[in-house]
Amino acid sequence: MAPKLLGILNITEDSFSDGNKYLDPDTAIAHGRTLAEHAEIIDLGAASSNPDAKPVAPAVEIARLAPVIGALKGVTISVDSFAPEVQRWAMAQRVAYLNDIQGFPFPELYPELAAGETKLIVMHSIQGFGPATRERVEPDELYPRIAGFFEQRIAALTKAGVARERIILDPGMGLFLGSHRDASFAVLRRIAELKRRFDLPVLVSVSRKSFLRRLVGREVAEIAPATLAAELYAARQGADYIRTHDPRALKDLFLVLETLETGGNRA
Repeated sequence: MAPKLLGILNITEDSFSDGNKYLDPDTAIAHGRTLAEHAEIIDLGAASSNPDAKPVAPAVEIARLAPVIGALKGVTISVDSFAPEVQRWAMAQRVAYLNDIQGFPFPELYPELAAGETKLIVMHSIQGFGPATRERVEPDELYPRIAGFFEQRIAALTKAGVARERIILDPGMGLFLGSHRDASFAVLRRIAELKRRFDLPVLVSVSRKSFLRRLVGREVAEIAPATLAAELYAARQGADYIRTHDPRALKDLFLVLETLETGGNRA
């Protein structure tokens, strides 16, 4: 079965690949509708998490998100924010998913998380709090750190009353795993192992990431083939969700593979 696709919609000034492109609400809404033709979920982010991004106040995040969520009625929405104020607001809008790069570190929010139905994308990052950094961690240190983080965070959330079936694991990719060029590749190779260990769905987000650009020597505008290769590998490792800028291309890829592997004829 192909993974569910989250189409990335950055309503930001300084996201690494499309900053300021969808800051205008009408442009963001139009792109969201296009993404929804190919992705099961639209992942809305109103504050960039790259190391060079400017801080965004929660009130500004909410002001950016509100018109887009209001216009995309009937679309399954994920809100990508690590600000508790924004997460509370998003739950009040009854969004389907919350996506937190900090992995929901604030116990004071747990009673509200437990009382809701929103699915929680619990992401690991080496920095723990805030946007990505350029810290260097050796690749062979990462899997034990990731596993330990998930053990602790799953236990804390479920003890607080969050149903285990609402939790989705994201090991982090790119600079969330550090500046070592092999870090993300090392973790991608162990996605299947991560799934077996925790018996929970796993999300992978490699789209346009710097570790791919460095490997192939391409800029963002030329990184689509490398992104698709890494996304296909993640799917073959058992990723249940893939977060991507181009769900149409990935959906087409899965359709071709399914047709070849099942012998189906869609003519």
